[in-house]
Amino acid sequence: MAFKLFGKKRVQIPESYFLTLAKERYSCRTFKDTPLTEEQVAQILEAARVAPTAANKQPVHVWAVTQPEALSKLKEATPYTYGAPAVFMVGCKPERAWVRKYDGKNGAEVDAAIVGTHIMLAASALGLGNVWVGSFDPAKVKECFPETDGYEVVALFPVGTPGLITISPNHGKRQSMEEFATVIR
Repeated sequence: MAFKLFGKKRVQIPESYFLTLAKERYSCRTFKDTPLTEEQVAQILEAARVAPTAANKQPVHVWAVTQPEALSKLKEATPYTYGAPAVFMVGCKPERAWVRKYDGKNGAEVDAAIVGTHIMLAASALGLGNVWVGSFDPAKVKECFPETDGYEVVALFPVGTPGLITISPNHGKRQSMEEFATVIR
């Protein structure tokens, strides 16, 4: 495939498995009630565990919510579980994170975002639908799941077998490479 890289220069590159996966992944908002297997949960958690974090501080924790009772409790904190049979909650501890010395920028939320991205891509690689959910009541999450105490829950990731596939019309909209990136020589 010809790919317009920057300016007038065109570079021929084969599309890797990863690039195909990244392009085909979409925000799934309808799930079948088929439970995830223990192997699927384990693979997703392993992908999250090996995600890079700043200075390898690993200030992140993941909770896999897979039991119907726990999923019902989670619905008290957000209506956006979309009926998924599993929701991965990602939290961080800012006091354990790397901090940039120049301006004090704490990397905990960035590390959590990297872990969440690994969750989504691992789920997609397994043929599972997934979506990033940031709209939830963090106080209610803490109330319903006391095991999250001491962590800032950053995002929720409903995961499961896709139901009716409806891809947002905005999914394929991307800036041109010229708008998006600059090669500084």
